[in-house]
Amino acid sequence: MARARTALPPAEALRSLVDAEGRLALHVTPGARMQALEIADGRLSAKVRAKPQDGEANDAVRELLAQALGLAPTRVVLVKGATSREKQFRIG
Repeated sequence: MARARTALPPAEALRSLVDAEGRLALHVTPGARMQALEIADGRLSAKVRAKPQDGEANDAVRELLAQALGLAPTRVVLVKGATSREKQFRIG
């Protein structure tokens, strides 16, 4: 069975959530059935299949954000929340 396509909001909508210092805050749900980025009430949330062990979920979120923004994954850096569901990434 083929995997469902990842649900991503438009890149412009994501960029509107980035603050003046290039930071993007979001809530992460690891171990989800499908991967997705959702914007609700002006807040970004990410669902990833990866489990929260050895940084796998953080890497999956970084790659998902990079894909949605059309950037290389190296331009998306985790700056806060390595072990929390509330994370902050710097978009470069």
